[in-house]
Amino acid sequence: MIVGLGLHSGASCRVRLCREPGPVRFKRGKRELRAVLENVVATPRCTVLGDGSLHLALVEHLLAALYITGWWQDLLIEVSGAELPILDGSAAPWLEPLAALGPPPPPPPPLAPLEPFTMRFANTQLTLSPGPTRLAVEIDFAHPAIGRQRWEGAPSDYPALASARTFGFLEELAALQAQGLATAASPAHVIVFDQEGPLTELRDADEPVRHKALDALGDFYLLGRPLAGTLTVARGSHSAHIDFMRELLAFGMLTGAHA
Repeated sequence: MIVGLGLHSGASCRVRLCREPGPVRFKRGKRELRAVLENVVATPRCTVLGDGSLHLALVEHLLAALYITGWWQDLLIEVSGAELPILDGSAAPWLEPLAALGPPPPPPPPLAPLEPFTMRFANTQLTLSPGPTRLAVEIDFAHPAIGRQRWEGAPSDYPALASARTFGFLEELAALQAQGLATAASPAHVIVFDQEGPLTELRDADEPVRHKALDALGDFYLLGRPLAGTLTVARGSHSAHIDFMRELLAFGMLTGAHA
């Protein structure tokens, strides 16, 4: 059992991971919700799943942990609240309870791009190309302590992303909280940057871009299968990830996928 506060709602949530036959799905009360792209209903600084009466926010860190550890089926995630706990802001706290379940089932065949596919909007660009399976993520922030960063790695490198924490800026906090977001933000859950730099020590010099790569893994997990090929995300966001996946499926760009 994992217990913690939701970053945005500030509400406590209990989570229990259960090895159980079937697709990966969340359960609250008697209702179940599959962790699939078609169930994404919003992306307000996090990824929210829903199917009408059941909504669940901040799923991306747990889903990233599932991607990293290879859990693609036979998992029931029981939750007590409407937002998963932020914990330390990374995916690392989910790894031990997942390991306690034993080895994951064999993974399904990966989805692969038929040809290079790119989406551009504003200053964001995402590209998926045939070739070696790699993830490359770039960020570019005006803050001098972050600036331009890039992370690139193969699936064997993904575990190194698990400890990268979410981050934000002190100057934006009041505005976010006025919108009902980041109500539980604190250095215990988030890397907070003031004008000088981070208020807590970074785990890695490039921790911000590592966390953005972690977010990408969590969102792309919603395809339901590992992704083959080279995925490049430049100045991405949860909404950009979701839009890109929907376009990949709509244009029939993935082998083995159905629009």
